[in-house]
Amino acid sequence: MLTTNKQALAEGFRDGIPIGLGYFVVSFTLGITARDVGLTPFQGFLASLLNNASAGEYVGFALIALHAPYLEIAVMTLVVNARYLLMSTVISQKFSPDTPFYHRIFVGFDVTDEIFGITVARAGKLNPFYNYGAMLTALPGWSIGTALGIIAGNILPPSAVSALSVALYGMFIAIIIPPSRKDKVVGATVAISFALSFLAENFLTSISAGTRTILLTVLIAGAAAIFYPISEKKDNE
Repeated sequence: MLTTNKQALAEGFRDGIPIGLGYFVVSFTLGITARDVGLTPFQGFLASLLNNASAGEYVGFALIALHAPYLEIAVMTLVVNARYLLMSTVISQKFSPDTPFYHRIFVGFDVTDEIFGITVARAGKLNPFYNYGAMLTALPGWSIGTALGIIAGNILPPSAVSALSVALYGMFIAIIIPPSRKDKVVGATVAISFALSFLAENFLTSISAGTRTILLTVLIAGAAAIFYPISEKKDNE
C-alpha cells in the first residue's frame, strides 16, 4: 500500500469531516420524525448508528408509526438500501487482493453515497483504514444528530417541531427534483410512483402499508430498469 494505516486513517478522517457535519444537520430533522413515532433518544441513536441511511431509516420509522410487522420493516429497509450492495461491490474491487475479508465486511458496514464518492475518487489501491477514518466522523455525526433531534422534539413547542418535521420532506424533494429535471425517465417514474401510491392507498386497503410500499418499489424500479436501462456510455458520462 502506498500509505500507512495511520496516514490513511488521518486522510479519511480529514475527508470525512464535511460529510459528518452534513450528516449531523440532516439527521437532526430525521430525529424529529423518530420522536414522532415514539423513539427515545437512545433508540434513535442506536437506529442511526446501525443504519446510516436517511431513506432507509425514514421508511423504517414510517412503518413503525403504522405498527408494521418486523418482517415488513426488515424487507423494506433491505429494498430501499439495496443500492449499497452495488456500491460495496465497486469498492471491493479497489482493495488489494490480499486485503483480509474482515476489512471488507467492516468497510461495507458503512458505505453511504458520500463515503462511496470520496472512496472511488481516491487513486490507487484502497487502504481500508481510509474508510475507517471517514466513518469516524460520519457515524457519530449521523447518530448523535438523530438523538439530539429527538431531544429537541421533546423540548421545543409543537409549532417548532411541526416546522422541523417539514424539513425532512424538503430534503427528499431536493433529492428527487434535480435528477427528475435532468432525466425525463426519472421524472416520469417519480410521477408514476406518486400516482400508484395514491391509488394503492385508496384501493388496496386489504394490504398493509408496508407491503404496498415494498411491492410498488420493486415493481416500479424493476419496470424502469427493464424498459429504460441505463447504457454503459451514459453511465460513464
